[in-house]
Amino acid sequence: MSLTPVEIRHVRLGRGLGYKRQSVDRLLSDIVESFENVWRNRADLADEVEALDQDLSRYRELEAVLRSTLVSAEGAAADMRERARREAQLILDEARSEARSIAREAEREHSALLQEARRIRALLGAALTAVAEAAGDERIAAQPSHASPASPPAVDEAAMRNAALEDTAEHAVALDDLPDAGFRAA
Repeated sequence: MSLTPVEIRHVRLGRGLGYKRQSVDRLLSDIVESFENVWRNRADLADEVEALDQDLSRYRELEAVLRSTLVSAEGAAADMRERARREAQLILDEARSEARSIAREAEREHSALLQEARRIRALLGAALTAVAEAAGDERIAAQPSHASPASPPAVDEAAMRNAALEDTAEHAVALDDLPDAGFRAA
């Protein structure tokens, strides 16, 4: 049976011949004080334990929230990484498709330019041939009947026309080579 300090304080010992009242009262008073201190300490410790239990439960709740937040953040980060990877792959695929499209278009333009250059070369060749034939006919018609075919003024004029025609033909051939060189360099 446990006694409280108040109960001990109110205990009355029977009076008899064998004890001294002052010393027993002093002893009981000391016991009461000691017991009161123990009970106070016990009550303080119980309050402290209760406060610590509350803190512990609050920290456990906080830990659970932090764990769930961490798991959510990790999931969100993984989702963002996956979304970024898919987006990057999509951008790369689009860029490759665009590059193939540009390359095909450039190839078509290159073919068209080559075909156009061949057509122009053929037209120029035909024109140069026609000019050369016309120049040859004019030279014969322009020569006086009394002059010899090797007269200096007629030779100079014919040589100049032939040089001009050769320069034009060389220029056309050089232009025909340019689209190939330009396309390969690009």
